[in-house]
Amino acid sequence: MTDSQDDSLAFMRSLLARGGSKVLRIDTHLSILLLGGDLALKLKRSVKLPFVDFTQAEHRLAICERELALNRRTAPAMYQAVHRLTRRADGALEQDGDGALVDSYVEMRRFEDGHLFDVMARAGRLTPELIERLARQIAAFHESAEVGPLSDGAGRVRRVLELNCAGLSEIGIFDIAALADLQMRFMAVWDRHKSALDARSAQGQVRRCHGDLHLGNICLFAGEPTLFDCLEFDEELATIDVLYDLAFLLMDLWHRGLAGLANLCLNRYLDATADETGLALLPFFMALRAAIRAQVLALQAKAGNNEAATEARSYFALAHSMLDGAAPRLVAVGGLSGSGKSTLAGRIAPQIGSPPGARVLSSDRLRKSHFGVAAQTRLPDSAYAPQVSQAIYENLRTRATEILRGGWIVVADAVFDRPEDRAAIAAAAPDGVRFDGLWLQAPQTLLMQRVAARRGDPSDATEGVVREQARRLADGIGWPRMPAAGDMAELLAAARAALALPPASLNGP
Repeated sequence: MTDSQDDSLAFMRSLLARGGSKVLRIDTHLSILLLGGDLALKLKRSVKLPFVDFTQAEHRLAICERELALNRRTAPAMYQAVHRLTRRADGALEQDGDGALVDSYVEMRRFEDGHLFDVMARAGRLTPELIERLARQIAAFHESAEVGPLSDGAGRVRRVLELNCAGLSEIGIFDIAALADLQMRFMAVWDRHKSALDARSAQGQVRRCHGDLHLGNICLFAGEPTLFDCLEFDEELATIDVLYDLAFLLMDLWHRGLAGLANLCLNRYLDATADETGLALLPFFMALRAAIRAQVLALQAKAGNNEAATEARSYFALAHSMLDGAAPRLVAVGGLSGSGKSTLAGRIAPQIGSPPGARVLSSDRLRKSHFGVAAQTRLPDSAYAPQVSQAIYENLRTRATEILRGGWIVVADAVFDRPEDRAAIAAAAPDGVRFDGLWLQAPQTLLMQRVAARRGDPSDATEGVVREQARRLADGIGWPRMPAAGDMAELLAAARAALALPPASLNGP
């Protein structure tokens, strides 16, 4: 830190301290954040690192202006302004004066203490409802983000791989043989997926994203999940596949033992975007994010932070495990309305296949999407006409087949009360792909009580619908019957046994 930045910090601190506000300081490797009252002032450090050079005041100003513009895409009310600190003739600093530029900073509105998603995750306060809202925010952001180059998708990822491998090797805290093995596995998976990476770039799925989308850069601001502090200093590193952007958040949740929330986030994101062509890339993307996180923490460990060394090794191990891969698989969860199909589907999805788990295709959600309404919006009876339901089931089967052929896992969630629907979903699995059907069984009176008690649910089923489903249901289901009259733990245990899932239990959403 130079003397000029000491002066800058003193000037900024004096601004915040007016009115008696206590001023807090937070240091990162690139910035210094001063917090006071309802404001946060962010100064770029005058540093030169392998990936940035902030030693020139003019460049720091340009980066601050870029930071303001980019973060206003997702947090316009939080990011207020960029201010210049200039030197007066008497040598004192002033804000936005006519003298020589000394420094610059970004002015932001503070969010409430404890509303950072990183803090909320550690406190067990991240809820499924918050994650669903966050997933929709990210989906909308990605849809509007500027499209990047339509070529070289694979080359762009390879450069990140090589840069990270070099960084991990230089730090010196990881075993050399383990590093070599990890890089070899990364390159093997990259080689297998390079045509898919190029195809996604050609389809416009490489965009100017957030670039640093982990829980520490998400907060509740004015009551809404808000993305902030995007990667502003390197266009190459932030112009990436949208699923690679999302993968940082999914990996972060997974690493914290919140696999259910990671899978929920993925599925609500895909409900909004239908971007299912890159699903098989997600373990690779998440592994790369884990390896990059390992490098960042290893740098902190090299500076003497012993806790960071332990965390770095855990991320390194996670990167290895996420490259293991899993075969595509189709699981259908059927049963009359009120039997708990959607709840069970959401609980088993994180536990099937590679992280972040299965794509859940729900007939209720597909129907709402078909009519262009939110999942909780009630549809008229005409939306449940036989020809409409036939189209919804056909859409479910078609998308399931496409996802399975792409190498991923699907959990299909629908009533499946007709023999032809059960036969059709089983036939949706391509040759060589394992299929399992589960039938949830509970007394009709209990099912009617459950649907009558629903509020704000994607299903529009009524007691009359349950009666009609039961009337046309034949005896020979042909799928293992699951006990759905008791609690979810009993049902989940039965489903896990029927699906031969491994014993390790993951947190549900």
